[in-house]
Amino acid sequence: MVSIGIDGEAVARAARLLGEGGLVAIPTETVYGLAADATNGQAVARIFEAKGRPRFNPLICHVSSVAMAERFVDIDPLSRRLIDAFWPGPLTLVLPLKENAPVHPLVTAGLSTLALRMPRGVAAEVIAMLDRPLAAPSANTSGRISATTAQAVADDLGSKVDLILDGGPCPVGLESTIVKVDGEIISLLRPGGLAAEEIEALTGLTLKRSDQRAAIEAPGMLASHYAPRAAMRLDVRELNPGEALLAFGPSRAKGAENASHHLNLSEKSDLREAAANLFDYMKRLDATGAAIIAVEPIPHEGLGEAINDRLSRAAAPRGQTIR
Repeated sequence: MVSIGIDGEAVARAARLLGEGGLVAIPTETVYGLAADATNGQAVARIFEAKGRPRFNPLICHVSSVAMAERFVDIDPLSRRLIDAFWPGPLTLVLPLKENAPVHPLVTAGLSTLALRMPRGVAAEVIAMLDRPLAAPSANTSGRISATTAQAVADDLGSKVDLILDGGPCPVGLESTIVKVDGEIISLLRPGGLAAEEIEALTGLTLKRSDQRAAIEAPGMLASHYAPRAAMRLDVRELNPGEALLAFGPSRAKGAENASHHLNLSEKSDLREAAANLFDYMKRLDATGAAIIAVEPIPHEGLGEAINDRLSRAAAPRGQTIR
């Protein structure tokens, strides 16, 4: 495993390794992705092996252009409106897979749909050079905290990765929002780095929230996910002695002075700042060895919906298999 920057030489090296069936950790605006050529079954299998990921959990495919997306999926008019407004960016669309599209079945988990996103920056450059989509879930052990820095990838996956492109901290810090369009109905399969309200404002449609008992249609729908080794206690207004505290805003929970360790997602109650800090701060508090991480209440509007989604999955009983 080698960690390098993101200049032209690094992009070319990453594309070459991916073309040879390698695994490359790539920074995106959301989190670092563990990327492999989505058309190469053996390369995709390495993703599952490295992450210890359940085979029934599908992967997001990343493309560098709408034209590339159209080689693999059918795009309906409403999905195209969303693409025009929010690509490149933190929005994933679940779309019908074209017949004979060369995406390997491991990517789709046997579904007739494909989750697609167009990232910004160096990830798009690598994909364009490779001229094939990349399957790229978050670059971390399955179910654990997503990586938002190259160092976090190295600490977790180490030699399981052939190359890490170091693009610095991810600016969004949460995985993409995932939606699926069916006629005039837009289902929110996973809240993420694009607030649901922005989609609703563009389309004039209220997003349908996914049934928690629904079958898995997209990544990030496992009940227990994004989990630290410590237990998580949410919406805490009174701290127990010895707990680590994940705080939010200027006011503290009762007994905060007894916290073993303390990090604040955003002193200013800024949800965008909190989203960017979430996984890094969870990982840092987990590394202290605390048995319990107590989390102060976080509003549910805007990006708070996605933050609370990740926290609830991190706190879910371990071993649950579906949402």
